[in-house]
Amino acid sequence: MAAAAKQKNNQNKIEFVECGCCGLTEECTPAYIARVREKFEGHWICGLCSEAVKYETTRSAPENIITTNEALVRHMKFCKQFKSSTPPENPAGNLITAMKHLLLKSLDSPRKNKGPNAS
Repeated sequence: MAAAAKQKNNQNKIEFVECGCCGLTEECTPAYIARVREKFEGHWICGLCSEAVKYETTRSAPENIITTNEALVRHMKFCKQFKSSTPPENPAGNLITAMKHLLLKSLDSPRKNKGPNAS
């Protein structure tokens, strides 16, 4: 019984973790942190960077499909270049604009067929 209570307590525990790409800090459970690290080869990345990596893998041409790790390396390189540039005058406005462009690109992106019956 004590082990089950300890496990449940650990599931409710919150930790702060920093994105390996953009540096954003989020509050997450250890289980969630472990799942993200497993998916991204030991790196923890925030939800926004995760979407950017996913987009990077889907935007490549079908004959040049890249791995999640290669997409992650590209995105980390982009973030490093971005962080080394001069900060914008209106960071909140720039973030909103960037999110808008990311959303519009994802809506315009062709979807991959998942099977013979996919439309």
